[in-house]
Amino acid sequence: MRWQQGRRSTNVRDLRGSGGGGGAMRLPIPMRAGGGLVALAVLAISLFLGVDPSMLTGGGDASYPSDAPAVAPPASDATAQFVSVVLGSTEDTWPALLARHGVQYPQPELVLFDGQVRSACGFQSAAVGPFYCPPDSRVYLDLSFFRELDREFGAPGDFAQAYVIAHEVGHHVQNVLGTSSQVDARMRALPEAQANALSVRQELQADCYAGVWGHHAAQRGLLEPGDVEEGLRAAAAIGDDRLQARARGYAVPESFTHGSSEQRVRWFRQGLSAGDPAACDTFAASSL
Repeated sequence: MRWQQGRRSTNVRDLRGSGGGGGAMRLPIPMRAGGGLVALAVLAISLFLGVDPSMLTGGGDASYPSDAPAVAPPASDATAQFVSVVLGSTEDTWPALLARHGVQYPQPELVLFDGQVRSACGFQSAAVGPFYCPPDSRVYLDLSFFRELDREFGAPGDFAQAYVIAHEVGHHVQNVLGTSSQVDARMRALPEAQANALSVRQELQADCYAGVWGHHAAQRGLLEPGDVEEGLRAAAAIGDDRLQARARGYAVPESFTHGSSEQRVRWFRQGLSAGDPAACDTFAASSL
């Protein structure tokens, strides 16, 4: 990506080394009730997926971030500056798109942390991967995830990393539009398999929204040859079918919560092609 000259967002809060992240301890991840998934499977499936982490560890912490100073990442930290530019690009994309529908876009914060962090969704370990917390409208990211994305999941490249951020911002868009609260209410009233199917539609929409951002980033000249392929490779790498097969040797489609590799690639492509969030109505789609 041609990101070096891009606008840096002022909404990046750096808690690394401040004590706000709480060090490098990894918290245990419980097995999903009734799902038979070991911790490794939960870790793999939670990575890159934007799950509400309170569903994994339970409980919120409304006191955050009153005790954490707002510190911008250092200019010498190239990866943090890259994150800031990508977030800035999403800020340049979504207000105009939502304004067409009469919706104001409040900019989310992105919190960088090491190891673990306290959020309005609870005290979370880096093991849950990047996540978006609806109660505080913040994206949380431990930059070590980018190394895991490359080495463990075979999805290298800066646009693959940008896709991570854009997917989480896609969940913020859903929160702004009221989609998140509607889905959450419906899921609580459904049997597990049906709730999972609804979760898949929500996650695929966030993938499509990431593609919408990618479409406009390309129009602004941020993308280079090969970037789209990096994003598609990342989308394929974190499909539920591949992650479950990796974790336990086989996949159980009715337990999918984020979509197969083919579905994630398809909806990311949809957003990239259309550049319009109206093309991302996964809830009305007859097939995914």
